[in-house]
Amino acid sequence: MPLALSDVDRRAPILDLLDRYLSAAPEAEPTVRLFREFAGAHSDCLERSCAPGHLTGSAWLVDRTGGRVLLTHHRKLNKWLQLGGHADSDGDLARVALREAEEESGLNDLVVEPAIYDLDRHMIPARASEPAHWHYDVRFVVHATGSEEFVVTHESHALAWRDIADVAGDSSVDESVRRMARRWLVRSFNTIPTQPSP
Repeated sequence: MPLALSDVDRRAPILDLLDRYLSAAPEAEPTVRLFREFAGAHSDCLERSCAPGHLTGSAWLVDRTGGRVLLTHHRKLNKWLQLGGHADSDGDLARVALREAEEESGLNDLVVEPAIYDLDRHMIPARASEPAHWHYDVRFVVHATGSEEFVVTHESHALAWRDIADVAGDSSVDESVRRMARRWLVRSFNTIPTQPSP
């Protein structure tokens, strides 16, 4: 059942992005359906207070060469992940991803691609007074165009530029991060200019 206009409000941009992503990647239909159903069922899906879960925005932050990605050793989850965080009511998740990348890395001159790069739903374990809940994570490519000298913030144990080919084959890295690395390698291979035959 489609959402009534009054129910969409801040969710409209993400619903539109999901439709565009599905057009470009029809194999993602089951995941897109999960995200659409969640957004349709929860008008507060962009808020941390949405107890079952919430939409988040993340950054696949690549260097100027496109050969490395900046990962964070997440302080709360204790694993190497992409940068990202809560929407806090912002329906522009590309802007959320860009903001989180800037805040968590200290980098300036970042540029975000407007299309969805990857989707991932994952469970966040219970912690203190916060119950376990789902993150419906919408990932975007973010490019570093200036200095690559990052600053480690309170949210990370560490940050590191990692070779994307190494990440793709590293079984100690979260599977969804390896998936993004594999996708990036395919994308990079497909965009290498071919030399005309002599």
